[in-house]
Amino acid sequence: MGPPAPQRLEEPSEAKGPADHREPDTSRETPMQTLTVTENFANVIHGLKASHLTDLVIQRSKRMILDTLGVGLLGTSTEVFHKVIQYSKIYRSDASSTVWGHSDFRLPPLYAAFVNGVAVHSMDFDDTWHPATHPSGAVLPALLALSEALPQKQKFSGLDLLLAFNVGIEVQGRLMRFSNEASNVPKRFHPPAVVGTIGSAAATAKLLALDQFKCKAALAVAASYAGAPMANAATQTKPLHIGNAARHGLEAACLASLSLQGNKQILDMESGLGAFYTDYTPRFLPTLQSYSWLLDQQDVAIKRFPAHLGTHWVADAASSLRKHLVESDDSVPISRIKRIVVKVPDVRYVNRPFPNSEHEARHSFQFAACSALLDGSISVQSFSDQNISRPELKELLSKTKLEHPADNKPSFDNLYCEVNVTLQDGKVFSERCDTFYGHWRKPLSTEDLKKKFHSNASSVLSVEATEGIIETVDNLEKVEDCFVLSAFLKGTQSTKVLSKMCLS
Repeated sequence: MGPPAPQRLEEPSEAKGPADHREPDTSRETPMQTLTVTENFANVIHGLKASHLTDLVIQRSKRMILDTLGVGLLGTSTEVFHKVIQYSKIYRSDASSTVWGHSDFRLPPLYAAFVNGVAVHSMDFDDTWHPATHPSGAVLPALLALSEALPQKQKFSGLDLLLAFNVGIEVQGRLMRFSNEASNVPKRFHPPAVVGTIGSAAATAKLLALDQFKCKAALAVAASYAGAPMANAATQTKPLHIGNAARHGLEAACLASLSLQGNKQILDMESGLGAFYTDYTPRFLPTLQSYSWLLDQQDVAIKRFPAHLGTHWVADAASSLRKHLVESDDSVPISRIKRIVVKVPDVRYVNRPFPNSEHEARHSFQFAACSALLDGSISVQSFSDQNISRPELKELLSKTKLEHPADNKPSFDNLYCEVNVTLQDGKVFSERCDTFYGHWRKPLSTEDLKKKFHSNASSVLSVEATEGIIETVDNLEKVEDCFVLSAFLKGTQSTKVLSKMCLS
């Protein structure tokens, strides 16, 4: 006898929603009772068309793309980026793709996706969704690398790019909703290393126009690349999680295009993607006839400074409290402060009382509170060695402690931060933040998003190239050849590539 057939996890009866969560794609004549969740995902990935995209999904995803390109360009200045570039240069290939911000060399598509993905997350400056993951950095570098590597006659339009990008984002969001525990800030593994890898595979499979069977294989192959422990948070290794998700998803789709096979029920099984969750409950996607995108229902958070998302609540609360403390010279009277209490959820890897590096500082509630109290805000420069080692900052850190109220849950959707400062004379000042500026409930304005992009991209590219990217992304659904983006990203001046833009 052979091995037992893999068991499919069914939805609990109370979780069964409207019919659009249960019906298979009617373009396939497979009876519903024999259709697996993995087959359903493959059918939808293959079947989605640009006409399924809504105006809101296009508008939100273009914001995500612009922000991801900006933080990725800024990230090319980091030490971890230079280390992975040095490593990746040993690989050579006839096919090559752009390394963002570099006109002097290129890399094979897999390694271009890898290093550009690392750049995106090198400062923890990229977008964040709920349930918790960084969706864009795992997908966009893979798509742009792939779009350059295929034959020149095979052009991809901006609309092709938008569709594939949104397929990759959507798959991640749906997979995160297969588990209730995924709604909390992660403890054991970094979500982009799991769902991001699958999302990258789905997106690149879409751009390659793989059929349903090869889309299914791409999901299976990608699942065997998935996973990275949270123990590497606040180190130079954490950005590799995003780079590997981009690279491995692209590799999975390429292998599937060659008919490499994997388990055909990879999304259905506890020993498949269910291995990452104790409460894994897979569900069907909506029907193609009336597809509803998660990005239509909920925006992403776009960060104002490069640090763990939880620190943004802390920074806003501390900045508001600062106005009660400042003296005539706009300084905070450190010697008059007796105690600082920061009330946040119990998230262990962001509890770092005395961070010693930029990566630790980006994952420190205490650092965010004390930096915002001292300076009034947090910026890219806040994480320099000079600022981290300031004696006045260390003095404030020594007076700071965390508290974890029972009602403050570790969820990016509903956590809060309260900062209390007690002075030597007994006076107490308090401020609370329930939703910081940049959260999906309080999104950055278009003006502020573009200011962030300008600040990030202009550190690497010319003003002309920076403006060219903004114009291209603004009009992405009309762009006939998305190669123009790669031309700008490597620093080519817009006068040399505007002829390629060919707005339809």
